[in-house]
Amino acid sequence: MVALRLFLLVAMQSLAFSALSEYPDKPIRLIVPQAAGSNTDIVARALAVELAAQIGQQLVIDNRPGAGLIIGLELTARSAPDGYTLCMSPIGALVISPHMFAKLPYDIERDFQPIIQITNNPLMLAISNTLPVNTAKDIIEYAKQNPGKLSFASSTAGSPGHLAGELLRQLTGGQIEHIPYKGGAQAIADLIAGRVQIMFEGMNSMAPHVKGGKLRGIAVTSLKRVNAFPDIPTMAESGVPGFDISAWQGMVAPAGLPRPLLDKINAAVNRAVTQPAFKTRMLELGSEATGGTPEEFAAVIRRDSAKWGEVIRKAGIKAD
Repeated sequence: MVALRLFLLVAMQSLAFSALSEYPDKPIRLIVPQAAGSNTDIVARALAVELAAQIGQQLVIDNRPGAGLIIGLELTARSAPDGYTLCMSPIGALVISPHMFAKLPYDIERDFQPIIQITNNPLMLAISNTLPVNTAKDIIEYAKQNPGKLSFASSTAGSPGHLAGELLRQLTGGQIEHIPYKGGAQAIADLIAGRVQIMFEGMNSMAPHVKGGKLRGIAVTSLKRVNAFPDIPTMAESGVPGFDISAWQGMVAPAGLPRPLLDKINAAVNRAVTQPAFKTRMLELGSEATGGTPEEFAAVIRRDSAKWGEVIRKAGIKAD
């Protein structure tokens, strides 16, 4: 009996090793819970090119937008944990949505295996040229002295830019009004026109308008200045300490992914994100290629979930 058990154990280990050595032997589906052309989709397609070169198999992008990112995440959670279904997930899906929706068809910690953080995306605080302030701290003081006269735009309710604005709003005692839009283009147009005065948004969206003088970029939300705008200070340097906010994108798999497969995928993606073409493309998008371990990405998810959960709770934000 002991000999039989030993034989079975060795056989199972041999099969597992064989499967790992052959992985991947077919194309991998990379689910994107947003539409083609979105920032997450652009990052996914850039990564797919580099990752395919690392693993020797094609990655097929499967766009599943809708329902506040839920459709793509639910499909991922229900897939087999065999390494052939992966998901490119933005911060909104893993950190923000769980605090905005009363009920989700999955549990973030239970149903997903974090693989790796792909990008880090600091936001820029840009203001209308009509606003007579120069720093983030000035905005707080101006709002307190002129209650009800300031408003901040967001590309959509529940976006990272919305939550950054809510955090600033909470620092002013609620003296800034939130104006949500259905897309960043109209929000930025109204910011340029002075119909709203403040907006937090991604670097790639704000850069042309700031460089063209149509808006003033007065702070970035990361702990350090960004290379594209070395003259723009951080929020901490602008008199708002502890204001560390970045959007990000990462890769997850269905829970239950065997550790050897997890390590193999993580190592391949780490190599992919260090490729010069990928890093250059991310810089063009105002992002920084990151990488790291599954444990580091899981820690980022937990940290930001706690941070944004508190902001969402205080602001009373709920999904429509």
